[in-house]
Amino acid sequence: MKQIYSEIIQFRGSHYDFGFLQGEKLRDSITVKNRENQWKVRKPRFTIEVEEVKQAITRFAPGVWEELLGLQAALQWPMERVLMEFGGYRLDYVRSGCSILTGDYYLIRNYDYHPKTYEGRYVFFKPTDQGYASVGPSQRVTGRMDGMNEKGLALGYNFMHRKNPGDGFICCMIGRIILEACANVDDAVAMLKEIPHRHSFSYIVYDVSGETYIVETSPRRVEVRRSNACTNHFEIMTQENRNHLVDSKRRLEIMVKNRENLVDAQDAFRLLNDADKGIFSKLYGSWAGTIHTSAYLPREMKAWIALGGNQEPIQFDFARWLNGENLGLDKIKGEIDTDIPFVHMDEGADWFRR
Repeated sequence: MKQIYSEIIQFRGSHYDFGFLQGEKLRDSITVKNRENQWKVRKPRFTIEVEEVKQAITRFAPGVWEELLGLQAALQWPMERVLMEFGGYRLDYVRSGCSILTGDYYLIRNYDYHPKTYEGRYVFFKPTDQGYASVGPSQRVTGRMDGMNEKGLALGYNFMHRKNPGDGFICCMIGRIILEACANVDDAVAMLKEIPHRHSFSYIVYDVSGETYIVETSPRRVEVRRSNACTNHFEIMTQENRNHLVDSKRRLEIMVKNRENLVDAQDAFRLLNDADKGIFSKLYGSWAGTIHTSAYLPREMKAWIALGGNQEPIQFDFARWLNGENLGLDKIKGEIDTDIPFVHMDEGADWFRR
């Protein structure tokens, strides 16, 4: 078993200042060194046009552009490199898993991916210039894997495929923009219909009303449906699905079958996080191992997270944090059944064969 951690980052202030703080933390970090080596193997198959990315981001979340400027100032990188790492627009995204279940005032999510991509940052951010405050694990620094904002809107997303990509945002930046700009599920659905999508994903949005929408998106089409469970295949846009869906349908069936017997969020969390329940995955080398299980309780304004399986979640009171009470914890700790290095912790978390 490998001992891992996520750093807890707390910040109240402007987007630019937040970007600058993050840039200072990243400068000379093992994350940046590993990412430099990763790019040597996985050459970018896209070009970065700074003005194009600026216009795309500022249309939906102008504060995020200010955060990118802060990152650039601290790192002293060319803007093209900042956008290649953190811009979230017209980038490539590789396959992953993930399972999401909602119920009586909770959203539970397994984040299934590859350790060499997991940057180990859990972020509390309350902007003073524009946009809603949010909590959740970050991806590519500016993006969010899942999260909840101050209005009680929670979200997660599940990978479908990356065939025929379009000119648009990748999943983690879309997640961040929704948390930043949307107050409820109706706002989020409208945003997901409007924003351009790079790849094909389902976005699951949930709020204090108890309503859940699953928004099936691709560069070509967006469809909306109601359901409380989602894995890695579309129910409406079936022509967009991958050929191999056995595991995705198996995990979905387990959640649907067990949902009505779940008493509360704790039961739902155990269903997804316990390694013997059939949803938690150890397929880390196949880009589909469960790294964290997160939970969001909008009515209580609570956020939970556990790293690895068979773990009790760390529980955060987001409402108290919003009111100015800082957390007394600087890291979330857990353990993963793998020897694959993590990009934020270990040397050699790159794609070179050794």
